[in-house]
Formats: sequence, structure tokens, C-alpha cells
Amino acid sequence: MSTASRNAGASTSGAQAGVGEKSLFEQQRELLLKEIGVSFEHVLHNINKLNRSLEGVIAVGNEFSSVEALWSSFENVMAKYPDAEAEKNTSEEARDTAEGDEETVLPEHKS
Repeated sequence: MSTASRNAGASTSGAQAGVGEKSLFEQQRELLLKEIGVSFEHVLHNINKLNRSLEGVIAVGNEFSSVEALWSSFENVMAKYPDAEAEKNTSEEARDTAEGDEETVLPEHKS
């Protein structure tokens, strides 16, 4: 047998051994890819959890929309008639002043 054929046979068996075994780089790459995959699953899980929480917050906020609409309409009505409120305060002050002018007579207490 010639040396060329022996070298070719040795390189073929060496290539076959390399196919079955993975290099250190490939092993570490696979480990890192698995860790990245697990990390992405955790991130996806946490994003879904956050999404559910935000949907809950939005649902609670939507429950107050009718109350907000009622207060807005009340505020709009009060803003249309600011003079009526001022007149009411003025008339109450005048009435309090008129009542304050009258003297209260207390009956005398005999011992």
C-alpha cells in the first residue's frame, strides 16, 4: 500500500470521528443557545403577565368612565352659570347679616 492511500484513509477516518464528536466551540454554542432560548421563554412569560396586568388596569379604568362623564357634565353645568352661584352667596351673606343684627333675648334665670 502506498503512503498516499494510507494518508487518505487516515484523513477519512479522522473526518468521521469529527462528525460524531462536537468541538468545544460547538458544545458551548449549543449551551448558550439553550440558555438564550430559556431566557426568551422567561421574557415572553413576563411580557404576557404584564399584558394581563395592564388589561386589568384598563378594565378598572373603563369602569369609571360613566362616573367621569357624570362629573364632567356637572362641571360643565356649573361653569355655564357662575353668576347664579355668586348671587346665591351674596344673598346668603345678606341674610346672615340681617339675622346677626337682631338681638337674642335670654330669659332670666331665678335661683
